[in-house]
Parts: sequence; C-alpha cells; structure tokens
Amino acid sequence: MRAPRALIPLLSVCGAAAVVIAAGLGADIDGLPGGGPAHADGAVRKPPPKATVKALTWNVCGAADPGCPLGGRPAELAKRVADQLHSTEVGGRRVRTNAAFLQEICSGQVQALKRASWFAKWSWEFAAYPSGPSCAGGQGRLGVALGAATPLAGAQRTKLPSPAARPRVALCGEATAWSTRLCVTQFSSSAEDPQGEWRRKQGRAYAALAGTGARVVAGGDLAEPPENAALDPLYRAYAECDQSGSSRTGAKTLQDWRGAAVEKDDYLFLTKSATVSCSVPAAVGKSSDHRPVSAVIHFS
Repeated sequence: MRAPRALIPLLSVCGAAAVVIAAGLGADIDGLPGGGPAHADGAVRKPPPKATVKALTWNVCGAADPGCPLGGRPAELAKRVADQLHSTEVGGRRVRTNAAFLQEICSGQVQALKRASWFAKWSWEFAAYPSGPSCAGGQGRLGVALGAATPLAGAQRTKLPSPAARPRVALCGEATAWSTRLCVTQFSSSAEDPQGEWRRKQGRAYAALAGTGARVVAGGDLAEPPENAALDPLYRAYAECDQSGSSRTGAKTLQDWRGAAVEKDDYLFLTKSATVSCSVPAAVGKSSDHRPVSAVIHFS
C-alpha cells in the first residue's frame, strides 16, 4: 500500500443545501434544477453528529468474459469481495469498511454478501444494468451495488444518459445515521462511447444526483482519467479522496492484461468539508482488472 494523501482541512461548505433527487428509474436527469434552502421556514436545526465513513469502491469485474479473471467463478469472486471489504488498508493500517460502492457485480454475489456473517447488520441495494449481460453460474444480472453498515433509506435507481445499446444506471441512498448521501455508478466504456460525449453527460447527471447536501460520498468506475472534462462537474462540487490539494491526481487503478496499473478510472468523491485518508494497493490485483480505492472519511 502506498502512503495516503490527506485533504486536511478542505474548504468549508456554508450551510446545507437540499439534496437533489431524480424522479426514479428511467427519469431524464439532464438539466436537474439546483436545490433550494434546506429549511425554507428559517428554522435552525442542530448539526448532525460526527461520522466516520470507511468506504471502498471497486469494479470487481464480475462479467463472464476473458477480461475478468474470476468472471467464470462467481462464488470465488464473491468471497474475494467479502475479504476485501472485511479488511482493507488505508494509510498503512488495516480497516474494516462500513460502506461499499461496487460495480460489475452480480445480483447473486450481492445475495451471498447479505448471507455472510460479517455483513449481518449491513443494508444492501442493487441496480442491474438495464440491458447488461447475465452472470456465469446462474448468478443473475450484472450491475452496481451499494452497501452500508447502517440502514439505507430512500434508495433510487436512475438511468443515466447513455448509448441506447448499453444504458447505464446510478444508485443512491441515504445513510440516515451518518446524515450522508451515498451514490454509486459506472460510466460508459470507451468502446461504447468512443468520443466521450455520453460520459460528459453522465458526469453532469451524476453530480446532480449526488446533490449538494452537507454530506455526500459518491463512488464508482468513471472510465476517464482525472483531467478529463467529463469529471469537471464532480471536481467542482466535491473533493476526490486521492487528489493532492486542488490538483486532480491519484494512483492508477485500471490494470492492463499484464497487471500493470495504467490509468486512474475509479473514484470516491466527497463533500469538501470532510477530511480523508485514501489508498490504492500497489500490488497487482488478481481478482479484477481494477484495483480498489479505500478511504477513511471524517465528517465533523
């Protein structure tokens, strides 16, 4: 593991604006309006209690194709995912996560995580890719999953602007005990969107879905390096856990066929008032073509 980059402290966010929520699966979310005041009647509420979110985002590569090392062995992959969530590393310390942002995971694997004793008190939500492939071994559909060691309320699955042949979806929910909005997605690949026009629309839509609340963590495989314009709306609204100051940086997470890390494609965006420590494994990942991103996020 490499040493983490810490964003301590980041800019303060003044007040808590209302969370912008899309209208449901299939909603057209281009041009979502901004939120109004959180308390229109002028009432002042007590600030939420401090919370620590120990998050992990990972494209686990569950598709049954040659590019996914364990795509044909879904039960083994589910165990690897459980092991990674149960004990990851951030800043040289072992950490047991309490929030998971997973992509290219099978619905059957999410059911396996629900049954595991480690996650007995977790809440899980799953959103299948609208026209994605089936998984090997009768493990259902491929999609994205959101998990938390606290109840998730108001979960919503929303289609992102996408090529007609391969629609993409975002999944968001409210971790009420932490007063935090959690979101996960996977943007269109370069093969599906060679010019990147859909990813630019997806960046705007995902930032709108995550909203402008006082506490947000939004993760996923966004299929572009940090400097790409598709990510501008997210970097404007949030801090990314592995950036250095105001620079859009971060360890590479996408591996090539040799296991070499070639590009940062995986992100954890969070409210700028939070403090964070973030890590990506330096070792070759053997379960997936992506390396996980792990973070400890403090909301005060």
